[in-house]
Amino acid sequence: MATGPQTATTADSGAASAALDRLIACPTCDLVYTVPDLASLDRAVCARCHTVLIAPRRKAGKQLIALALTVLILIVAACLFPFLSIGAGGVTQNASILSTALAFSGTFSILSVAVLFFIVVIPAARLCLLIYVLTPIIRDKPPAPFARDAFALSEALLPWAMAEIFAIGCAVALVKLSDMADVVFGPAAWIFAILVVLVVATDSLMCRYSIWKSLET
Repeated sequence: MATGPQTATTADSGAASAALDRLIACPTCDLVYTVPDLASLDRAVCARCHTVLIAPRRKAGKQLIALALTVLILIVAACLFPFLSIGAGGVTQNASILSTALAFSGTFSILSVAVLFFIVVIPAARLCLLIYVLTPIIRDKPPAPFARDAFALSEALLPWAMAEIFAIGCAVALVKLSDMADVVFGPAAWIFAILVVLVVATDSLMCRYSIWKSLET
């Protein structure tokens, strides 16, 4: 006699779970929507705050991996080449990102580690996690082990990846410094400028909802 009610309860639970799977919350204002059926290049936008919720694109995974690999190469190059050259009184000094961060070593060693992590290590780690998550997806294979945890960690690191903040801070400082010394941008400065643009392009191309749905299979 218990079979009927138990079957009904199981069916109700399955229906409730399926209904919840069709819901999405705006990450900015927390307004909840039912997920619409979207074609490629269509977008679902929050009616309250206009945040883009879903923006599926064909072959976006391959494009994201290509951008991530490019940015990783640029990060390595930006660390190796001189960032700028400062000249005053006949003395010229070259500075790179690594030498600038290591200049705080000693009394301010914690600041040195923080600079390296925020502008080099964390951005690179996010990109490596993204490549790890997306590679099986674009090959139509099951998600990699712990792919959901890896993507969640990648998203959690997003506020701490401050490459663009570093670029803005350098621009402001160099404007003030140019009145006191001759400042020449090195190769790493231009590499870093391109790097920041590609990081922004990577984040804008990424449809997080589509990635999460792909990781459920």
